[in-house]
Amino acid sequence: MVVLKNILVATDFSDPSTVALAYGRDLARSYSATLHVLHVVEDVTMRYSPEIGFAIPDLQKDLEKASWRDLEALITADDRTTLKVVPVVETRVNVASGVTDYAKANAIDLIIVGTHGRGAVKQFLMGSVAERVVRTAPCPVLAVRTNEREFIAPDALVTAAKA
Repeated sequence: MVVLKNILVATDFSDPSTVALAYGRDLARSYSATLHVLHVVEDVTMRYSPEIGFAIPDLQKDLEKASWRDLEALITADDRTTLKVVPVVETRVNVASGVTDYAKANAIDLIIVGTHGRGAVKQFLMGSVAERVVRTAPCPVLAVRTNEREFIAPDALVTAAKA
């Protein structure tokens, strides 16, 4: 029997990650699991040089502050009352490593990520965070796309069957 105690949804605030969060909510409710909602902010201090004309530490702080605001907006009042939700913003050089490292450190049983469904050539040239998470995760990964199938919680199936 599959036991899920800790479910991690990695979000970049895109439509596919919103779909991933819907799956995460439903699975967390079905398994009475803790739902970790993680946004990894790219560490701009490692990517951009001082020649760009403004203070990188200020930009980094602004990105982190905006990420917390956006993450808090994703978590609904219903989530806060019906689920154990752990919102997390982390700053890392590599987003995929940030997701997998968080999963390792927090005994995550399932990672859920949205995927943008890029074409094969673009995927080959660029790679994707979701693909790297799937390859390096310490646990199973559910990759979901926008407009795919709707998750129906097991208790909803039982209720529908009785009707």
